[in-house]
Amino acid sequence: MTTPRPSTPTQRKVKEAMDARDALATALTKAGIQIPAMDIRTPWAEGSRYAFVHLGQCSAPVAHALAEVITRGASR
Repeated sequence: MTTPRPSTPTQRKVKEAMDARDALATALTKAGIQIPAMDIRTPWAEGSRYAFVHLGQCSAPVAHALAEVITRGASR
């Protein structure tokens, strides 16, 4: 059974944000980092360019781990 494609521009934007959230969560998990409050926020008005990936709050140790992973990746 296939998943139906989103039909409206807003539904497509939400799907894009959900896919981005899931890809980011997978990448962070591979790096040993978890941000439990990740979610998506839908556009406030029809015609908005994007739905947003909301990262929520994270502790200082998680923020340091993110900075370390980003720095390592940027230095490649």
